[in-house]
Amino acid sequence: MPIKLSKSVAVRNRQTGKITIEHNYIHTVSKKELIEKYNNSNTRPKDKQKIKNELVKRGGVVFG
Repeated sequence: MPIKLSKSVAVRNRQTGKITIEHNYIHTVSKKELIEKYNNSNTRPKDKQKIKNELVKRGGVVFG
């Protein structure tokens, strides 16, 4: 199962009344946004590790 960055959210369409689930998977987030979240001081250590693993998987980012 893909790794989630945050919880899934149920969104209700106000016109039709239908409810859709939006999943926030880490592989859909841009590299720039992941780096910003990683450097943010409010990010949980658990989420920082997930972001670090994703950036290493994508390549181009080196952690010392």
